[in-house]
Amino acid sequence: MIQMSRKAWNNVVIFSMLLMIFFLNGLHYKLNPSDDKAKIQAVLPEQSFVLTVAFPGYKIERIGTSWRIELPQGSNQSFSEDALRALVAKWQSLQLLVVETPKQLEPALSAAQFWLATQELPLSYQLYPSDNGFVLFDKQQQRWFELDSVQAKALFLPIEL
Repeated sequence: MIQMSRKAWNNVVIFSMLLMIFFLNGLHYKLNPSDDKAKIQAVLPEQSFVLTVAFPGYKIERIGTSWRIELPQGSNQSFSEDALRALVAKWQSLQLLVVETPKQLEPALSAAQFWLATQELPLSYQLYPSDNGFVLFDKQQQRWFELDSVQAKALFLPIEL
């Protein structure tokens, strides 16, 4: 039988513990695989501070603690500050089901851009019709979200879908 010194036994114990840590660390990924396809995720980053929201022809801006909307020339629509605040709050709290890329896409119905206090460039989202209602494409994260017609109309309020 081979005699090992105390130092050698310590090394054996250390390496076996490291192997166990690596094995157990990866084991939870095998037991609980994360299925991103059927996952509900927040559309905007958590705790995002929205400065401006832009739709084609419309722009909603934060002015201090209030909101204002810039409408196109000749538009007879009007929105209260509470309605604008509610629209931005809907986007900030929005969590949708992530879906696979649609097989066939019709042209985009609308788009929304968000300027956040923590990011230099705006976040862009495009709304497309689909068989189940609508899909929303997140250009930065390259994710597709599923929406129903009620959600789409509520999120793209200034635009008639």
